[in-house]
Amino acid sequence: MEEIVALCKRRGFIYPSSDIYGGITGFWDYGPMGVELKNNIKREWWKKMVYQREDVVGLDAAIVMNPVVWEKSGHVEGFTDPLIECKLCHERIRLDKKEEIEKHSSSPHLINNEKKSAEWVKENIQWTEPKKFNLLTEVFLGATEPKQKAYLRGEITQGVFVNFKNVIDSTRIKIPFGIAQIGKAFRNEVTPGNFTFRSREFEQMELEFFIKPNEAEGDKWFQYWKEERMKWYLSLGIQEKNLRFRDHRQDERAHYAKFATDIEYKAPFGSPRDEASWSEFEGIHHRGDWDLGKHGLQYLNPLSGESFTPWVLETSGGVDRATLFFLVDAYCKEEKRIILKLNPKIAPIKAAVFPLVSNKEEIVGSAREVFLKLKNVFNVAWDDRGNIGKRYLSQDEIGTPFCVTIDYQTLEDKTVTVRDRDTTKQERLPIDKLILFIKEKLSI
Repeated sequence: MEEIVALCKRRGFIYPSSDIYGGITGFWDYGPMGVELKNNIKREWWKKMVYQREDVVGLDAAIVMNPVVWEKSGHVEGFTDPLIECKLCHERIRLDKKEEIEKHSSSPHLINNEKKSAEWVKENIQWTEPKKFNLLTEVFLGATEPKQKAYLRGEITQGVFVNFKNVIDSTRIKIPFGIAQIGKAFRNEVTPGNFTFRSREFEQMELEFFIKPNEAEGDKWFQYWKEERMKWYLSLGIQEKNLRFRDHRQDERAHYAKFATDIEYKAPFGSPRDEASWSEFEGIHHRGDWDLGKHGLQYLNPLSGESFTPWVLETSGGVDRATLFFLVDAYCKEEKRIILKLNPKIAPIKAAVFPLVSNKEEIVGSAREVFLKLKNVFNVAWDDRGNIGKRYLSQDEIGTPFCVTIDYQTLEDKTVTVRDRDTTKQERLPIDKLILFIKEKLSI
């Protein structure tokens, strides 16, 4: 994990927020490569969930809403994480994470820089009483006192529910249908950590899918969305061995949830005692009629005149967590190079253009022509620094799938060398075939 964090800063993926002043816990900035990767992931999600479907529309709700929204949804009263703290090492764990608590209680501890044995810890472990921490972040609006108290949204979901009637009234969409949204949310996380995995500011990509209140329909759509979401991550290159479903136990489900399943990634972090930990980064939830019911909203069937409160199936993924796990999964260390084997669709740069030498005007001029031609279609990079080998290694580290080199032969026959990131194999292609070649590799 240390190597991933170092790569992210070195190559411009992710920086600590306000780094020059020591940063601030739980906040991160995305650099030139990181913002491209993150935007590509969101673009692929939106394409799959909205553009390629007839039964889903999009929405972008405000971050700050009338505070009554959060009262009705139960967040003001119940949006809390009960935590307990180990009196020996002061690590805090959520009370519902029973496996973590059990593992913590029977594992070695580092206490005052001295490692204590698991047997000693097991005999001496003590926990504080559970304490509740409200996760909503308060914000105060207005130029004069007293200011109006509101909240930065703790989830993007409620923006969909409060716009349910607006969407129906302004479109012709009919049940079953979904509303998709990508946006920022904020939580007063008590223990942010594991790089960008647990942050106080984060981004979500969610679908709220509305169906008739029917058990058979609920089961069918719940299974459907589980399979769809898993297939999406696999289609973008995450290794199947690193993904799994984990069904929520009845005692850990939200009280309104009929079913809940997480998609988890085998992450290279967890507690300090684990080399790896299965970590949730998307949830598929059967929320029943809880949300629309709390807001007093119903659906009127335009054909039958029947009125009812729909059930909701939700897929809720973390953009930051997905970005992190795409990076982790793509990270590959070979003897002489580090490669990010990102799927070309989400790679920040699609191709890099190199003049073989930078002191020959004809070669540099031809390379600039190729670069500008490609840049009209793709996000491409220009690099004329140092030797060609170092340029290849630099592009491998940011996941660029193709490197295009303009050389002396280019001046003779208008062909270029195209190098594949993963295999390092090279082939010569006519310049006028380059765009089609890259499009085919990107499946666009």
